[in-house]
Amino acid sequence: MKGKIIKGIAGFYYVHVVESGVYECKAKGVFRKEKIKPLVGDDVEIEVLSESGREGNIEKILPRRNELIRPAVANIDQALVVFAIARPSPHFNLLDRFLVMMESKGIPVILCFNKEDIATDPQVKELKEIYADCGYPLLFTSARLGQNIDKVREVLKGRTTAVAGPSGVGKSSLINILQPEANMETGAISTKIERGKHTTRHTELFPVGEDAYIMDTPGFSSLYVNDFEKEELKQYFPEFAPFEGTCRFHGCDHIHEPGCGVKEALDKGLIHSVRYKNYVDMYEELKKKRRY
Repeated sequence: MKGKIIKGIAGFYYVHVVESGVYECKAKGVFRKEKIKPLVGDDVEIEVLSESGREGNIEKILPRRNELIRPAVANIDQALVVFAIARPSPHFNLLDRFLVMMESKGIPVILCFNKEDIATDPQVKELKEIYADCGYPLLFTSARLGQNIDKVREVLKGRTTAVAGPSGVGKSSLINILQPEANMETGAISTKIERGKHTTRHTELFPVGEDAYIMDTPGFSSLYVNDFEKEELKQYFPEFAPFEGTCRFHGCDHIHEPGCGVKEALDKGLIHSVRYKNYVDMYEELKKKRRY
């Protein structure tokens, strides 16, 4: 039988088989020998040992399309990145770091801005101005009032989606609406620091509908892994692409070079200054990292 690992705890793997339910499985010794560790999100073939006890063995791990290190998951089709429009205000540098990491892994992103019910029109307008030209689909929701939840359901269909975002933005409330069985602890925001406490314990996939899964991603702020060269960073800002060919120098990094098409686009307002500033910050960080 073919299924998907939705949870792994203490050497046991819980495999969801469509139309049959969840089986508790052990991984065969051969995986240990070959130093292969099954991951949440892996598509696997299992041998059923007991139908009544819902027990089995993982026989084979099917080829992975992609793999994330933190959290350790495989075969993510897309990421739904949730930030609040207000309370707390979006931390753009953190958001752009996450977008860069997903771009570097080739994982498509949908941006979901929650708490629309307490947002002002200028706040919504600013977010549209910054991210509209980056090519990411934008959703504006209110988990509290159930606004646009149907649009979120629509983008999840037939896919495995990592739901990610800092604490306190209503991410757990959103997941609870989509899948009541997930029953996440919704962490109360600490009013003093306007940040929620991390309430997620381990990585788990939850089936939402027939062939769709969502996964809550713990430890959001430590997600950015700068395991690439500074010269590669520009590839992960999609809105730079149309202007790359207009730079005077081949291999332009869009920082100090004269005749730079990307900086000209920035001056004309075709690239948003918030995004460009975060690009420069990350570039300088990568430059320092290579020096030590």
